[in-house]
Amino acid sequence: MNFDALKQFMDHLTGWRIPGNSVSVCIEGKEVFSYASGYADVERKIPMTKEHLVNLYSCSKVATVTAALQLYEQGKFLLDDPLYAYIPEFREMYISNDQGVRKAQNPITLRHLFTMTSGLSYDSKTEGFAAARKLTDGKMDTLTVIRCLAKDPISFEPGTSFQYGLSLDVLAGVVEVISGRRFRDYMREHIFDPLGMECAVYHNQGVQDKMAMQYKFVDGSDGDLVARQSGAIAASDGFYKPVGFAVDTLEFGPEYDSGGAGITTSVADYSKFCTALANGGISQTGEKILGAGTIDLLRTNQLTQVQRKNFDWPQLKGYGYGLGVRTLIDKAAGSTGNLGEFGWGGAAGASVWIDPDLKLSVCYAHHMLNPQEEYYQPRVRNVVYGCVL
Repeated sequence: MNFDALKQFMDHLTGWRIPGNSVSVCIEGKEVFSYASGYADVERKIPMTKEHLVNLYSCSKVATVTAALQLYEQGKFLLDDPLYAYIPEFREMYISNDQGVRKAQNPITLRHLFTMTSGLSYDSKTEGFAAARKLTDGKMDTLTVIRCLAKDPISFEPGTSFQYGLSLDVLAGVVEVISGRRFRDYMREHIFDPLGMECAVYHNQGVQDKMAMQYKFVDGSDGDLVARQSGAIAASDGFYKPVGFAVDTLEFGPEYDSGGAGITTSVADYSKFCTALANGGISQTGEKILGAGTIDLLRTNQLTQVQRKNFDWPQLKGYGYGLGVRTLIDKAAGSTGNLGEFGWGGAAGASVWIDPDLKLSVCYAHHMLNPQEEYYQPRVRNVVYGCVL
């Protein structure tokens, strides 16, 4: 194996419009390559490292579904159980679309949550969210918020289409109900601690001194405006605007543990999690977090051809969607990797690729909102496979 091409591509990204990035590649439970390029803080010229913390955003979803599937392995639920069996507020749902409002004919099931076919959206300006803020005085504890979301209409009949939204946040609420533990505590006890992930947290206020600065890239066409804004930093073809460390828009309150977007951690830490999934659920220290058969279920495409019509991001050509993760189903359209390679990405540039057939995991991150996913995701993936195959 020779990783010169990956090193060069990482440098290319930071020479282009990514402020700083890091990567860890592991095979058979051992790290075979790591590298960081550019800056964690551009203005202060602090070099990026794999130990810098970043907001994972939706890359958190892979850990959320893993936690939920631990309970599945314990017989706590079946995928086709109705959601209302665990959160009764979801017993009677209504659909709102161009044809008006009507009662849903079928219940939301847990499978619908895992596969983003529940009809739940990412709209947070709803009556349900308003009710939750009032009930919690703005603290927005996870389960109260999820119960209030049942007040809001969904977008379509459950199970009939794909829509990226709050399904895995609701699944976090189900984990709380079944386990009797706050979601952050369950994750600490059953994912983070067993894997030695000492830096992984929900709500990052206590660790911001360890974080890479979070930026937003502004294209050069808007440069005159941005150049006049305090803190704007010139990039190769635009500007970096520092936007602080908060989980932008998706951390609804100080008590809300987001299953869809809540983890802050480092590439070094999250790589431990990815390595375990690539290695049949077994960590580098021998801890088992999930069974190999369950991982195969996790990475099995769940969407029909009709449902996949709305699963249409350009960077995911050749992929279907399993239980909360993309999964490769068409090599000709998608990748040089193996069918069933799976993972997900996040809104600030964290992404993971997990290939159990090769026992390969890749954990990559930068920390820039509008993360250029269409460009970097398929290219990083293809470069890695070129290095290892």
